[in-house]
Amino acid sequence: MSQASIQTALTVRQLVISSVQAIPEELFDTQPGGASNTIRWNIGHQITMLNWFLASSVPLAYQLPDAYNHLFMSGSKPADWTAAPPTKEELLQQLSAQYDSLLKVSPVTLNETLNPPFAMGPLEFKTAAEVFNFAFIHEAVHLGVISGLVKQITYKP
Repeated sequence: MSQASIQTALTVRQLVISSVQAIPEELFDTQPGGASNTIRWNIGHQITMLNWFLASSVPLAYQLPDAYNHLFMSGSKPADWTAAPPTKEELLQQLSAQYDSLLKVSPVTLNETLNPPFAMGPLEFKTAAEVFNFAFIHEAVHLGVISGLVKQITYKP
């Protein structure tokens, strides 16, 4: 089961990378009416939150750039940015670097019980696998948001 979870995670990240590659960067900072963030924010959020989720449960050989937490953690938004965000190319480099780190995750690590459990609001994850799987559900949700933003931005009636 753990190897299947790792393979699913790798597949999700490959889908994210190929989707991001296909989006013109001039769309990255458009925030359509009703949207709470932009394409660039959602990509950075995926990168940042993966590290945040896995920091306490799955050792990842990946160092997040210092500015990412401020720019992309939950509750942040482009309207509050005081520094230039990463470019499309930089985001793709980060997505790929994390992918390479995911290749090194051991299925044995995912079987470990977390003490204390990882708590996030009303959610509680007791094993590394539970956190790992949730991290990629989160990633897939944001891939859907990105897809919706692209459709909304490029829609021509």
